[in-house]
Amino acid sequence: MSLPHAVVLIDHHSAQVLQFDADHVQSRKVKAHTHHTRQHGSNVRSEHEFFGDVCDALAGVAEVLVTGSHTAQADFRHYVDKHRAALAKHIVAWETVDHPTDNQLLALARQYFVKHDATAAAPTAG
Repeated sequence: MSLPHAVVLIDHHSAQVLQFDADHVQSRKVKAHTHHTRQHGSNVRSEHEFFGDVCDALAGVAEVLVTGSHTAQADFRHYVDKHRAALAKHIVAWETVDHPTDNQLLALARQYFVKHDATAAAPTAG
């Protein structure tokens, strides 16, 4: 079942992805890859693999709210803009938050999308 909204809580080690509609919630945890090598650039490759997995978890979601620390969001945003332009069009907002519980994260996202959807449906003056 593809749900229309998702909220992501991302840091550099993991991401919590909650897809939801008015009645359903699906939760998925995506963990960063750890490669213990001395090879130059292995951390960048690991981060790209992780961010790619997060993007894959968001496939088919119409509207996405990304949350987390400012730094993690900036790094993820850079990856999405550069490597996943199609997903970038579905990210409707970026919010800095500090370690919410799953229930707090879902409440924040539901509140955000109620306002966002109401604004999107409102006619503009012209």
